Amino acid sequence: MNVFKQLIALVLVVAFAGCTDYLDVVPDERPTEADAFKNIYAAENFLYSCYSYIPNPRSGTGSIDFMTADEVVTAFEHETFANFPKGNFTASNPVISYWNTLFKGIRQCYLLIDGIDQTPGLSDQNKTLYKAEAKFLIAYYHFLLARNYGPTIIVDGVADINTPFEDFPSRAHFDDVIDFIAKTFDEAAAELPVRYSSTSAYGRATSIAAKALKARALLMAASPLFNGGGEDQTSFYTDFKDEEGNLLISTTYNPEKWKRAADAASEAIQLAEANGHALYSYNESLGETYPLDETLRDLRYTFIDRYSQELLWADTRNEGTYELQNKSTPFIQGRAWNGVAPTLTMVESFYTENGLPIDVDPNFDYDNRYAIATGPNGTTLNLNLHREPRFDAWVGYHNSYYEIIRDVDGEVVEQIKTQFRKNDNCGINGRSNNYTPTGYLNKKGVHPKLEQPTLMAPSQQYPWPVIRLADLYLIYAEALIEYGSATEFATAKEYIDRVRTRAGIPTIDEAWGVVGGASTKETLRRIVRDERTIELYLENQRFWDLRRWMIAEDYLGVQAKGMNIQGATDDEFFRVTTVPFQRQFRSPAFYLMPIPQSEINKNEKLVQNPGY
Repeated sequence: MNVFKQLIALVLVVAFAGCTDYLDVVPDERPTEADAFKNIYAAENFLYSCYSYIPNPRSGTGSIDFMTADEVVTAFEHETFANFPKGNFTASNPVISYWNTLFKGIRQCYLLIDGIDQTPGLSDQNKTLYKAEAKFLIAYYHFLLARNYGPTIIVDGVADINTPFEDFPSRAHFDDVIDFIAKTFDEAAAELPVRYSSTSAYGRATSIAAKALKARALLMAASPLFNGGGEDQTSFYTDFKDEEGNLLISTTYNPEKWKRAADAASEAIQLAEANGHALYSYNESLGETYPLDETLRDLRYTFIDRYSQELLWADTRNEGTYELQNKSTPFIQGRAWNGVAPTLTMVESFYTENGLPIDVDPNFDYDNRYAIATGPNGTTLNLNLHREPRFDAWVGYHNSYYEIIRDVDGEVVEQIKTQFRKNDNCGINGRSNNYTPTGYLNKKGVHPKLEQPTLMAPSQQYPWPVIRLADLYLIYAEALIEYGSATEFATAKEYIDRVRTRAGIPTIDEAWGVVGGASTKETLRRIVRDERTIELYLENQRFWDLRRWMIAEDYLGVQAKGMNIQGATDDEFFRVTTVPFQRQFRSPAFYLMPIPQSEINKNEKLVQNPGY
């Protein structure tokens, strides 16, 4: 396999360009392996290069899991990421593949571990720290490989580039991969700081991040896809074996995997909270800003405030011109593209103002949700009214306000009313691109103080969340629900309620009490999955959640729906319409990503994932 024959190359570091408060070290040359540790500066550059193999989580050309689930549909179906919801990827043409990149990153990290001690003048403290960061990345890269490809190759050192083909490694059992990931995260956490004293180190590995990501990996391993199909389903992988006939993914359900995930999440939560991490509340030093409602403002700023204490680990790379913020904001010719559109499925996933699903709340007129109503700002759908704060904070709908700084007819305003009929300010207006395909517009991840005076990268930059505390609370809750009894259920509710309370909705027992309560595993499973769908909307998680729950074909193989964006009147526009974009999900193949066929051809011990 050619990944074991890659020579080292120093590439651009994970950097938040232009901001001195973030990790911002860009090497000025590409050193050879021989001079990588010749001095402190070279060693530091080498460390930073180890981070550079992390896939960019908000890049349309580099991220498999961003805008590729059923949360949004975009006007940018011609772009790379859109091949995934369309199902246009194969082993011969994987479109975006992490396989070689991640193995190169692992090799780079082991080279650092083996060579860092020879760096003249580098303190023993930094040698220990750099090794711990490399171990963290080794664990993280193995986790990404496991999440994408399932059972992968465990790399436990620098492979000899002259390894004969007959000695190339094969894929390890998935459980062994997870054990290696958990062990390596623990080893890294033992030597990593909980935080760094310098803000310039923001984005580097911490013990809190290691423990949190360990919990995420163990939750994945406990989930039905990798745990025998769970309690109620049959594993896809009864015939998935290596070249010697060994099963690669367990087909027997083991509830103790949920307990292991819950224990890891509890440990991570305690460490995070003991060191100042908390669910976000607005930093008043930022000054008065829209939205004026405090709950909506908290939700809108949850992670776009770059000093949010909710972030446990973040990607600090700069957002480019053609990424989320400019693509989401109301249309300006050549500057803002109005094209990231929540699907009707996502719109209907948000709760009512009473904290219940719209099909459960007896006070929500579910049967007439598509009827035209009069809202506070004009006509809209019943569906858009009396919804929870996260809906209003993160979704723009017809005759709602979008908080953004704009020059409107010579006047600077901080919010604009969005209207989506054919000839409206956010309507399609005859364009073949730069329009919302559903008549809704994403607001999440868009800074309310964003200005777009010209074609440029967003004026407001912030680190992208890899994992935040709300996610960790929901990891803990899900593991407890799947493992537990009444005692575990009560604790799970407590942690879900923390997220719900911040979101401005009633607790589980307060909300569900009017419909008979929430005390069974089935009900609580629905609740925690709904919470993940809502709270982590457009944060790279649903692509994987639907897979690990083994329900992806029900959502990802279905064309999106929205309003009739060709309608020029209310009666024409407010009609549920299928978005004419291809959506395909082949089960069980698409539950895992394909290993590039070129790699299978080079290593006869590699077996391809089922269905490719």
